[in-house]
Amino acid sequence: MGLIEEYGGEAQLAQIDKYSHQESKTWAFQSSQFAHSNYLQSTIVFLKNTSSQATQERLLNIRHRQVYFHTADCSLATFKPPGLIVIVLLWSSPPLPLSFNSILFYVFMEIGSCIRVQNGSCQASFLTRASYLHEQSIPTQNRTSSASSFVTLPRKKSICKATLKEANNNIEAVEKVKVTPSEMELSSLTAISPLDGRYRNFVKDLAPYLSEYGLIYYRTLVEVKWLLKLSQIPQVSEVPSFSNEAQTKLQGLIDGFSDADAMQVKNIEKITNHDVKAVEYFLKTKCEEDPEIGKVLEFFHFGCTSEDINNLAHGLMLKESVNTVILPIMDDLINAIYTMAKTYAYIPMLSRTHGQPASPTTLGKEMVIFGERLRREREDISRVEILGKFAGAVGNYNAHVVAYPDVNWPRISEQFVNSLGLSFNPHVTQIESHDYMAKLFQSFIRFNNILLDFDKDMWGYISVGYFKQLTKAGEIGSSTMPHKVNPIYFENSEGNLGIGNAILDHLSMKLPVSRWQRDLTDSTVLRNIGVGLGYSLLAYKSAIVGIGKLQVNEATLNKDLDNSWEVLAEPIQTVMRRYGVEEPYEKLKELTRGRVVDKERITEFINGLEIPVEAKTELLKLTPHNYVGVAAQLVEEACLRANK
Repeated sequence: MGLIEEYGGEAQLAQIDKYSHQESKTWAFQSSQFAHSNYLQSTIVFLKNTSSQATQERLLNIRHRQVYFHTADCSLATFKPPGLIVIVLLWSSPPLPLSFNSILFYVFMEIGSCIRVQNGSCQASFLTRASYLHEQSIPTQNRTSSASSFVTLPRKKSICKATLKEANNNIEAVEKVKVTPSEMELSSLTAISPLDGRYRNFVKDLAPYLSEYGLIYYRTLVEVKWLLKLSQIPQVSEVPSFSNEAQTKLQGLIDGFSDADAMQVKNIEKITNHDVKAVEYFLKTKCEEDPEIGKVLEFFHFGCTSEDINNLAHGLMLKESVNTVILPIMDDLINAIYTMAKTYAYIPMLSRTHGQPASPTTLGKEMVIFGERLRREREDISRVEILGKFAGAVGNYNAHVVAYPDVNWPRISEQFVNSLGLSFNPHVTQIESHDYMAKLFQSFIRFNNILLDFDKDMWGYISVGYFKQLTKAGEIGSSTMPHKVNPIYFENSEGNLGIGNAILDHLSMKLPVSRWQRDLTDSTVLRNIGVGLGYSLLAYKSAIVGIGKLQVNEATLNKDLDNSWEVLAEPIQTVMRRYGVEEPYEKLKELTRGRVVDKERITEFINGLEIPVEAKTELLKLTPHNYVGVAAQLVEEACLRANK
């Protein structure tokens, strides 16, 4: 069999291939292209392109103890002679989608040993059970130790048939062990937050703006734009005006910013332990070979404190996410409610105050109330002025003035902040005070509370049968009651509004408060902006889906009205007052309270009144169905205002 050597580095691929063909028939893949052979004694898995889908699928096959052989699918335990998996990884960007430790764990459960190539250095080391366990958490060690003993091999030790036979015996024992990986890779199934798991499709449009990627992108944008601004200041002669080519390159760093760029920044941060400095170093690396930009690399981040970059990045994140994603969904929601209002403007409905029958209204008028309320709050959100600062460590331009005393730095900063589409805040400490954020998030809370009110009302209307819910074939309402169609989308909206409001409320209360010239508590809190807005967006979309499933049930609406003639006591006693009838309220109270009131009883009472005949005639025309005032007119007026 020969020796299992240490391999590391791309240059040794030829050596691996040579060894493989000389010493054993091999099955290997490189860049997801497989080469098969009829007999498998050792398995070299060479991962060069770890980002491809095919490679990920093959890794998943390894995790589930299945390796594809060209003649048939076969388990590692059935190889003749038993196989040894050797994993050689060349790390690439983006990083391996499956945790390397997770892969190793499964490999150990199959064979007991493998070769590992260390990240970055490409120096390989033979990894045995003992060295593997030394690196793992206690739960993982316990799980692994519960299986039968593994093969423990020293480095570069010959692999003989007896050793492989021992490995095969171990496989039979570990087949009975339920394996739980020590690290579960992030996916929709393993995400702790349901926003990144179950509800990802509802909120994914926010990801480019409010994720870690979004924060890194906007930091990069601010750093690049600031360097370009410096090149336009005559007094800063050390940064001359850039050529068109240099400007194009700098703009390209923004326009072409990718996942790989963001990951490179994160890798730099592992060394710097400072997220903003990592962006600066990333940009220097990207530009160091440029003949123009390379001469002024140190003017990246010139005069800046981290919060100069961060506050503008957060402002842009909010501005773009709200304008591009959230406001359009709010508009969809409001328009859906206005559409309901117009459709149901003339459908009478028994209203309820304190849960008891009250004067009739129309279904459309009750809907348009929510449309109007939400529209006003939506306008307030769109008008919130997003502020930015760019004044150095404590807001005084201390370092700027020392370096270039002849520059009007407050004016330059105002121009720069305004050029990003933000409003300038000249009076700051190290941080922009976040008062505008508190105002914005409180506006969101008010919008959310109105929608919460709407959700609860719709839940109630569905409960009493005023609406039916359209269903799809295959959908299930209750796991045990087949007849049920639950108002799940309004309930989902209600629940997520509560979570969103809780987070937004904390943001609005916490962010304006910072000790002296600043403390860092706002930094970690700001990372939850996307969470609060994400739950809000999820609620809006859920409500829209719920509205789309509604179908008015006029039969139930009419039945309630037919059974509620007592609501005409209000107009009758009001007309009695007009014509001077004594104690009108008390007379109607005696007629209706605690009694069953129907059309005949009301008609008899009206005919007995000493009022003009014309007044009697008009009262006799009233029914619970047409006693709705100007409800339909109010709907029409509101819809006209909304369309302006």
